[in-house]
Amino acid sequence: MKIGIDLGGSHIAIGVVDNKGKILEKTEKRLTSVEKQNLKETIKNYIIEQVKKFKIKYEIEEIGIGMPGWAEDGMIMESGNLQIKNYNLIEELRTLKLPIKIRNDAQCAALAEHSYGCLKGYERSVFLTLGTGIGGATFVNNQLMMAGKRPGYEFGHMVIEKDGIKCHCGRNGCFERYASMKAFKNNLRKALGLNETTRGEELLEMIRRNSPENENYEVIETVVNEFITDLSVGIENLIRIFEPEVIGIGGSFVYFEDVLLERLNKRLTKFRKDLKIKIAVLGNDAGMIGAVL
Repeated sequence: MKIGIDLGGSHIAIGVVDNKGKILEKTEKRLTSVEKQNLKETIKNYIIEQVKKFKIKYEIEEIGIGMPGWAEDGMIMESGNLQIKNYNLIEELRTLKLPIKIRNDAQCAALAEHSYGCLKGYERSVFLTLGTGIGGATFVNNQLMMAGKRPGYEFGHMVIEKDGIKCHCGRNGCFERYASMKAFKNNLRKALGLNETTRGEELLEMIRRNSPENENYEVIETVVNEFITDLSVGIENLIRIFEPEVIGIGGSFVYFEDVLLERLNKRLTKFRKDLKIKIAVLGNDAGMIGAVL
């Protein structure tokens, strides 16, 4: 058995994964604003606590960790979404006495979907994770494309709006500032005059129930359509570059599939009629599963 860990900008998910990619047991922690202020300690302590519990029940061989950003030689070199640089997480977890590997979370999710999910059977594919930011990975001839020592394939930091919104990476107009699920939810809250305590599930229900009779109908429609437009611009750029057979989409976008996917398909099939858009089969578990591959 192996332990897969998915470090996100707003959560930590940890699961026990067997050799067929099945999660036998998992736990997840939503990060509070206080915990984010001391994120390194929060990450270290929670991983140690949960792994020790799993080691009592399972024979664990190794740990795989997926994180947003750039990892190299066991170090988190830079993660904008975590606001962490040059952090030797493997050293911090040495008391667990297990082999540990760390890599980009989007690559982890893509590997899982390529082995067990929506990308299985395709030679050329692009995978996007839409969540706090936008991550991505590409397969050509069934091989995950890598960029050497540097992270590369940072689809979320492709500029889609010249002189646009400032991104934490230092540039302006990045894809993820317009088309991440965080951006979408924040834009919807702002347009409706809601605060950040309004959860994604509540926003989803508002979209599902929206109709012309709703006083907020036009507001919600405008935000949704702007999001689909921005998401499509980024995806169309990726299609031009990689010419994939299929685009896989994971992250928290999967929870909004019933209100967003049809609109996205309509927009993209006008651009490329034979393109397939598929939702991640493994959902938010893909990062954990791929972390151990």
